[in-house]
Amino acid sequence: MGNFDGVHLGHQAVIDLARRAAAPATPLGVVTFEPHPRQFFAPDAPPFRLMNAEARRHRLEKLGVARLYELPFDPALAAMSPRAFAEVVLTEGLGIAHVVVGADFRFGKGRTGTAADLAELGRGLGFGTTVAELVHDDGAEISSTAIRLALSEGRPRDAARMLGHWHRIEGPVLHGDKRGRDLGFPTVNMAIAGLHPPRFGIYAVKVDVLSGPYVGTYDGAASLGTRPTFGENLPNFETFLFDFAGDLYGADLSVALVDFLRPEIRFTSLPELIAQMEQDCAEARERLSSI
Repeated sequence: MGNFDGVHLGHQAVIDLARRAAAPATPLGVVTFEPHPRQFFAPDAPPFRLMNAEARRHRLEKLGVARLYELPFDPALAAMSPRAFAEVVLTEGLGIAHVVVGADFRFGKGRTGTAADLAELGRGLGFGTTVAELVHDDGAEISSTAIRLALSEGRPRDAARMLGHWHRIEGPVLHGDKRGRDLGFPTVNMAIAGLHPPRFGIYAVKVDVLSGPYVGTYDGAASLGTRPTFGENLPNFETFLFDFAGDLYGADLSVALVDFLRPEIRFTSLPELIAQMEQDCAEARERLSSI
């Protein structure tokens, strides 16, 4: 049980403990919250999520989670005391047999309940509790905060080391302004609204097309940012798939950030931009050739 934003190695340790604690016939489930409690309490704060709910579900499925319970985080849930949450939600609502949480888990009104409190409540209510130790990377605690910092600084491989998988941006392909097509580099556009924005610039990427007639994995180069050459624009994410021809509008994509190649640049002419895009694609191909 937890927020599981990013489903990083610390979250995976919690899931592994739950898998070992479960009886053979007991399904492995994850209890999480949607929206993230931080979104509920600070709706106007800058975007911070590493993944949206759909991307989180995809990652948990890959880890063998059979059941996902997304509890609606609303005023009623936020107002519950730790005891009420354990009684009404976990025992009466979900009927859990055993729960695993991280050592820093907090629950109940005002985050007043601790992992130790959950264990004590479980003893009285008839469910077991295991508390997972925090996982560290080179002596530092692995956390969503540390992963956000790595992404903000353009270090996707460091983020991937803490995540245990590539950081991905997932969602449907949207219609854009189609400038890439005119430049000879047709791109697919995806929204990043609500997500923590990695460093703006150009990336070498691995692209999984999840739906439609072109399902498969492709290499590519992606631009994340405001496209300063073309004036003032809202941030967006556009990807050029290498050696691909087809219509991906409406398809669901999962784009993994592998390497940061360079920051955004404002070009003074289109020929200058095209020459740099050719260079970016050549470098991305080289970086991806060993993966």
